[in-house]
Amino acid sequence: MKRALKLIVTVATVISVSYVNAQTGTNPINVTTTAVPFLRISPEARAGGMGETGIATAPEANANFWNLAKTPFNESKTGIALNYTPWLKKLGLNDVYLATLGGYHKLDDNQALTFSMRYFNLGNIQFVNENQQELGSYRPREFCFDAGYSRKLSEKIGMGLALRYINSKLASGDVLGNGTNYKAASTVAADLSFYYNGLNAETGEGFTAGATLTNLGGKVSYTSDANKKDFIPANFGIGGAYTKVFDESNKMTFALDLNKLLVPSFPLDSAGREDYKTTSSISGWGQSFSDWPGASNVSVGIEYGYMNQFFVRTGYFYETKEAGDRRYFTVGAGLKYNVFGLNFSYIIPSGSGVNQNPLSNTLRFGLTFDLDPATNGSENSGGE
Repeated sequence: MKRALKLIVTVATVISVSYVNAQTGTNPINVTTTAVPFLRISPEARAGGMGETGIATAPEANANFWNLAKTPFNESKTGIALNYTPWLKKLGLNDVYLATLGGYHKLDDNQALTFSMRYFNLGNIQFVNENQQELGSYRPREFCFDAGYSRKLSEKIGMGLALRYINSKLASGDVLGNGTNYKAASTVAADLSFYYNGLNAETGEGFTAGATLTNLGGKVSYTSDANKKDFIPANFGIGGAYTKVFDESNKMTFALDLNKLLVPSFPLDSAGREDYKTTSSISGWGQSFSDWPGASNVSVGIEYGYMNQFFVRTGYFYETKEAGDRRYFTVGAGLKYNVFGLNFSYIIPSGSGVNQNPLSNTLRFGLTFDLDPATNGSENSGGE
């Protein structure tokens, strides 16, 4: 069983599978997958506790992972966020994790600069061939870093633009012994985001909304073959949130996000597969709407805040069969004291087999630091 698991991980990791056919009765389901899927992992604990909603929730130091345009609406001038997410803990793996670092600095009341980095360590993988012969070990890793600029277009509307460098090194050389030399895959992508802030400046109550286009970039390849390139997870998202303030001590936020993966499904017939590999990114974004026009996933979340210091969260994540068929509940909690914030989230196990989230039964956590205590504790600070 151990060797079989190694083979499965090797194939999934190195070859960068572009499609999966799942059977439901006699009807095939074409599950759309991409290269660098770590970009689709919820990168921080606060949103992770709210069903992975983050497009329209209150701005804080993790805003650039979800909607860069929220950043100028932060009350504090500078903020930093650290997050750690173990991966596949249910399989007993202790060296596979996603770590993120992000932050912002406001140049003035209307504009801000942001940065973020994600690092996905896949641990030590023992490569084996189809005959179960060991071919050596390797430590694959993926990372990206980006820089962004955002500004207010008015008192209620903001926009943001970020540029991202993505690098994925899953294998090196002829590691499988099949004559194919593998190399690091890399590309550059961009994010474009908008945010509407309808919160009452005095009470913090009101409606917020956002829209994002993320990971708009070129395809990547793990070999020198220009005809074997894979799409990265470009995405279109919209979200809304409403914050109800009951009194000076109690408030509650309700959030809803809809996301559409801008990647076409891999053709089931062999005739269309060659064309798929040579399809440009821009053409693929358009084709994704004709393949399956609906949302890839729907997320709902609730956050209760007491004294703007203690937070309890829950949410639900629903994903279509074409995008992976994951469905699960989330819970989370947060504590904010002075310049320091601590957030936890946990995915309640659901589903089975490949449909179960790899983060099930996993506690992930994040730290935030408000480096401008003079404005700390505003109504809009959320769970920072």
